[in-house]
Amino acid sequence: MAERLKAEKKQVAFAKLNNCPTSPRKMRLVADLVRGVQVEKALAILKFSQKEASRKVEKLLLSAIANWQSKNEDANIEDADLFIQEIRVDGGSMLKRLRPAPQGRAHRIRKRSNHVTLVLGSNNNTQS
Repeated sequence: MAERLKAEKKQVAFAKLNNCPTSPRKMRLVADLVRGVQVEKALAILKFSQKEASRKVEKLLLSAIANWQSKNEDANIEDADLFIQEIRVDGGSMLKRLRPAPQGRAHRIRKRSNHVTLVLGSNNNTQS
């Protein structure tokens, strides 16, 4: 039982990006592009995407791949058939600022940030 759990944990690697100064809505647009996609294809999608958030997600994906490699030093990435199992974008802390408005009023500006969690899974379960 414990060994099976260990083997399952070896197949999964994750990376987190906290307090990224982009609004969660903009980051989710990029996350939706790569959810459930093979790692090589996801890297290509992110590399050629015009969005600023895609640079940060690309760096996060490379970090998750490196985390997977450190867990599975004997395994080969090409044979593992890695894919993005889960990518989640949550709202982070908000910086609240005031912008002057006409007639002595002020409008509140909310500078949003987000947290991204990326989980890699492996389709190849033949490792023992």
